[in-house]
Amino acid sequence: MTIIEQAELERQQRYIGQIGQCMEAYRSETGFSRRYWIHTYGCQLNENDGEKLAGLLGEMGYLEAAGLREADLIILNTCSVREHADDRLFGNLGRLKNLRQEKPDLVIAVCGCMMKQPEHVARISRSFSFVDLVFGPQDIYRLPELLYHRLSDEKKQYLVGDEDTLVEGLPIHRARRFRALCSIMYGCNNFCTYCIVPYTRGRERSRQPGDILRELRELALSGYREVMLLGQNVNSYGQDFEETGGDIRDFSDLLEAAARENFYRIRFMTSHPKDISEKLLKVMAANPVIEPHLHLPLQSGSNRVLGQMNRQYTREQYLATVTRARQLIPNLAFSTDIIVGFPGETEEDFADTLDIMRQVRFASAFTFLYSKRTGTPAAEMPNPVDPAVMHERFDRLTALQDAHSLAYNRQSLGQTVEILVEGVSAKQDQVFSGRTGQNQLVNFTVADPALLPAEARSPDGRIDGSRLEGGLARVRVTDAKTFSLFGVLEAYRP
Repeated sequence: MTIIEQAELERQQRYIGQIGQCMEAYRSETGFSRRYWIHTYGCQLNENDGEKLAGLLGEMGYLEAAGLREADLIILNTCSVREHADDRLFGNLGRLKNLRQEKPDLVIAVCGCMMKQPEHVARISRSFSFVDLVFGPQDIYRLPELLYHRLSDEKKQYLVGDEDTLVEGLPIHRARRFRALCSIMYGCNNFCTYCIVPYTRGRERSRQPGDILRELRELALSGYREVMLLGQNVNSYGQDFEETGGDIRDFSDLLEAAARENFYRIRFMTSHPKDISEKLLKVMAANPVIEPHLHLPLQSGSNRVLGQMNRQYTREQYLATVTRARQLIPNLAFSTDIIVGFPGETEEDFADTLDIMRQVRFASAFTFLYSKRTGTPAAEMPNPVDPAVMHERFDRLTALQDAHSLAYNRQSLGQTVEILVEGVSAKQDQVFSGRTGQNQLVNFTVADPALLPAEARSPDGRIDGSRLEGGLARVRVTDAKTFSLFGVLEAYRP
């Protein structure tokens, strides 16, 4: 692991200053500001990377564009986990070719996990020569230097570093006003045979507890009510530390310390079943600020397949963890990830997965058809599952999970739940949404606008949903669907 020293960050700061001077000169001459557009694929860790890219660009004098066509700089921040992410990236790059022809000064960058795979970089160089910048997730801190040389020398900058870096102190532009993302560690040491992440994100690197707690304290003081602690496997936090004798030695200690900060809700993901400890479950049970929701990827219910996946636990161990967690936290909701059609999966293996689903009854699940990732051991495994069989199994799996999700949500009918309001519903501008502590999506209407602050109400009776974001709403649940609840506002607290 390479810890980026302050001297290197100061060097990047000088590039930021030089670009900033150019941006200011451009504004003075034209009356316009240069603008950026970042499109992020994939997980919350990628989203957090995108916030850091935006923070760096903001320091250079760029403003966020309202849309793709208004941008002077476009960054595609990639994910390598699923095959369709590759297809989406190259499809979007193809569409950007025409935009580049219309705007010759447009700068186009591609970064993120996919750029750690040489075949993708080679394809960009060969087929998408209009791409100006290419860099990996460990190279984000060097964006000012890369962009400076592209703008001043007009030369393409392709830099994908081999070192697993750890960088503190980067500026960040938070995408939400109510929830902040806080990466506590990077990389993964598990090497599940289907997963490319250890090859793209590198080995596990835990941030120092003091740096994390300082960030959390600043977030709480800035008014953020919810924080999500992020890592490929948060339960491995601290395993790379040397023995220091400090108070925070593992994720349980860190989570307990975070719970003492002034947040309404603390969330975290992702947890690996092999690393869930009794200590962690007791910390969750003792601290109501930690959401009663645990995302615990199963992937398969078959011991044989779990062994082939190198998941390092058995179905029996997984079920024992679920049982103990529910004993300690009775209102705990479980969500999971499941892969259908892993190479060699038999009908008996698949039946084992359905059996665990019936025993656990997950509140929700992310379900995936197996996707071969070049460079992983599973990509070379024999006996691929026939696509028709894979899709038939997938349909059975999702039908079962949908039934479980609907049954779980129906338990909330008639109850009043408290949610953190996330804003306006995606489909109706007078329907608002947020999530419960169990991570249930709740859409709600306002029958009595007098319950809301005056600034959220307009004379014509319409409600400005942006004014509700980050507030706490008590909602009486009147309807339950498979993926969401619906209700009516009973009380609101800014």
